[in-house]
Amino acid sequence: MAISKETKDFLDSLIDYYINESESYRQIADNFVPEIESVPDTAFGIITGCVYSGFLQAYQNQQQTPSLEDMREFNKIIKERAPLIKKSILEPRKFEDSKKETNDNQNITNDNS
Repeated sequence: MAISKETKDFLDSLIDYYINESESYRQIADNFVPEIESVPDTAFGIITGCVYSGFLQAYQNQQQTPSLEDMREFNKIIKERAPLIKKSILEPRKFEDSKKETNDNQNITNDNS
């Protein structure tokens, strides 16, 4: 069994949400200084934990349990998106600016179609 398209789309939107809200999760991690060594790594862990929880909840809502293959695919998705998650934590303003620029360019391209 592989992750359904519906669940993949849900995961993508969930990851996008946490990327957009990464500054909030960085602030949460800041509250644990000096108990933690790395605020960005802690924020990354919180975000990936939240996405994992959402992944499990999606299966539970369907009264299913993810298989080992599903877990591997989930980990692959997180690994592929990890650089964007990390960038949003380390450079939230730059990330928002580049995201806005990408959206503006897409809108211009769509307007010219």
